Amino acid sequence: MNQLTRPLIETRNLTRILPLEVPVTLVDDISLSIAAGQFVSITGPSGSGKSSLLYLLGLLDRPTSGEVLLDGEATAKLSSEDLCRIRLEKLGFVFQFHFLLTEFSIIENVRVPMRKLNKWTDKEQQERAEALLEELGLKDHLHKLPSQLSGGQRQRVAVARAVANEPLVILADEPTGNLDTKNSDIVRDIFRKLVDRQKTTVVMVTHDMELAAATDRRIHLVDGKIVSGG
Repeated sequence: MNQLTRPLIETRNLTRILPLEVPVTLVDDISLSIAAGQFVSITGPSGSGKSSLLYLLGLLDRPTSGEVLLDGEATAKLSSEDLCRIRLEKLGFVFQFHFLLTEFSIIENVRVPMRKLNKWTDKEQQERAEALLEELGLKDHLHKLPSQLSGGQRQRVAVARAVANEPLVILADEPTGNLDTKNSDIVRDIFRKLVDRQKTTVVMVTHDMELAAATDRRIHLVDGKIVSGG
């Protein structure tokens, strides 16, 4: 399979089992592929394995068996350091709670992943962070602390931070779960623009069926298995 046709994300018989006294299967033998530039939602009832699957795709958790390939690179046997490098270079994360650093201004929050990657000069980091925040309607809030922003504004900062290193994939876990309808629509539109304009792949866990309907593809899980969209 050549560079142009291979999937950006691929899983092969991906399984995650919690080794409890009575083992609990979170993700059950999932094989799927996601192309570059797709906007994908993962849906399912509570406890269906949605977030567990997302964490495996994001290399935040290791599978019990099976494999995740990202941009053609097999990851199951990589060291923790290599997984950290891949996450920093190729993945961006948005969670239900923004997890901004409360003591940092919002522009410094956006610069955190850029500082770690060290791909740009300080001046370039500053200019890039300013441009991202301006695009997300936060031009007048660059030096405010997260506590001085609304919930919707904080989540937009989290999105800016997630895209700061120009990742191939944005992984979002219930990114609108704490937002009202207006701010949920703003976040949805931001993701849509990332997909349409920059060909960023977005994979999003959501319980919001209206939001899921706005994506290109919906993968529905029940009891850790894909029942549709896989």
